[in-house]
Amino acid sequence: FAGSATQLVADVDCTADGKALCETVGVRGYPTIKWGDPSDLQDYQGGRDFDALKKFADENLKPMCSPKNLDLCDDDKKAQITKYQGMSDDELAAAITAEEKKLEDAEAEFKAEVQKLQDKYSSLSTEKDEKIAAVKAAGLGLMKAVKNSKPAAGSDELQVVRDLSAEKASDPFPTPRSFIRRLVERRMRCNSQK
Repeated sequence: FAGSATQLVADVDCTADGKALCETVGVRGYPTIKWGDPSDLQDYQGGRDFDALKKFADENLKPMCSPKNLDLCDDDKKAQITKYQGMSDDELAAAITAEEKKLEDAEAEFKAEVQKLQDKYSSLSTEKDEKIAAVKAAGLGLMKAVKNSKPAAGSDELQVVRDLSAEKASDPFPTPRSFIRRLVERRMRCNSQK
């Protein structure tokens, strides 16, 4: 776009010498890309890669309808421009101020509603964490540990315990050593049968 009479691509440092210009055109965050008539720059919303920027520039960075280019305006835009040109400086300044106030109000409302959503999210997150802590404190971990330590229904281990219980009925006072010996023998038999 170098040397073009109608197109300009420029870089402005909003933290240094360009700070006043950035405030005038409404730059609020970095990086920001603006485009359009220098007196009414718009926020660029497209992709940030070279191909997307080049395509946008080719399609949009060209002379546009404005007070300096009335021949590019449709009848409605020409009527608007004529209306604004007929206003006194004070009337035009008041109209601009009123419209900018609408933009500021919309931004303030948006921020307030987003803050409400963030507060609600924070509240819900805290509530969830408290419920999780209560469930854990009620013994969920111990319940799972006990469940996992029990032999599964139909398992060889459960059958061994049942068989030993039946044997215990015939010998109501087995010694711990004889009980363990029988348990080991039973497990060995079960394993050898697999």
